[in-house]
Amino acid sequence: MRALVTGGGGFLGGAIVRRLRAEDWQVASVSRGHYSELDELGVEQTAGDIADAGVVERAAAGCDVVFHVAAKAGFWGPRLEYERANVIGTTNVIVACRRLRIPKLVYTSTPAVVHDGGDIEGGDESLPYARRFLAHYPRTKAAAERMVLSATSPELATVALRPHLIWGPGDNHLLPGIIARGRDGSLRLVGSGTNLVDTTVVDNAAAAHLAACARLAPGAACCGRAYFISNGEPRPLAELVNAFLAAADLPPVRRTVPPRLAYAIGATLEAVYGTLRLRGEPVMTRFLARHLATAHWYDISAARRDLGYEPRVSIDEGLKRLARSFAQ
Repeated sequence: MRALVTGGGGFLGGAIVRRLRAEDWQVASVSRGHYSELDELGVEQTAGDIADAGVVERAAAGCDVVFHVAAKAGFWGPRLEYERANVIGTTNVIVACRRLRIPKLVYTSTPAVVHDGGDIEGGDESLPYARRFLAHYPRTKAAAERMVLSATSPELATVALRPHLIWGPGDNHLLPGIIARGRDGSLRLVGSGTNLVDTTVVDNAAAAHLAACARLAPGAACCGRAYFISNGEPRPLAELVNAFLAAADLPPVRRTVPPRLAYAIGATLEAVYGTLRLRGEPVMTRFLARHLATAHWYDISAARRDLGYEPRVSIDEGLKRLARSFAQ
């Protein structure tokens, strides 16, 4: 069997690649750059932009499944960059699957597509898409997820996974900001930090993708559906943040910012960055303020039932592995 992993050089994409190679899959990857670690795994690499249809089709040739992981994530940035990566890129993946008669497409989505800014406690897949998005990332990911699921046909079986806050050794998105701000003393909790939040150890997120691929087929229970993926261990946000800091041998965060103030700061910074076209990301945005202040954890019963997914690496074990990686 041969798989294409878009974004195979990234954090989650790399974990999926390693698991596939461990199971003797032939693997191809398309990413913006070239990665020596993928060379060592025997992965065939295509360097290019998934917004280029030709790049995607060349990379997907001869594959039995596409794991579409590549995306532009983040809380801030030009709208067109998110559109190109998340919407146009996904369109190109779907078209390539159809043209090349690839029968399976596993899409990496996000729970943010259903987050309206309030608390979500034990939410399941019956939750509707958010009516209003505070950032380009969730808006474009929702559009892409809709496209993937609606592309389901007798010739192309699709499924969307919504892993929540993926972390672990090698994380280049969630943890670096926490650690950097913890180190310089600028880190703050929004609200009390008692709001319960789900996370996903990267090994579990990768395993969920392979489990979905194994079950995916026309007429299967998972075909044309989206699934929440997490460790199934919601914990208070302050506890999680301080556990990440402790793994890096840093002191816990004690200072807090009221949620309304954080939201106002985020709105102000967005206006300033947008007006002055400043580089980088604001330290706070409205989207980030809402996510830090609210509970968001999900019922993963459907993934367990339809995908056979079971989180094997606990949060506590993930933290031990994280601490060992920081100590190296």
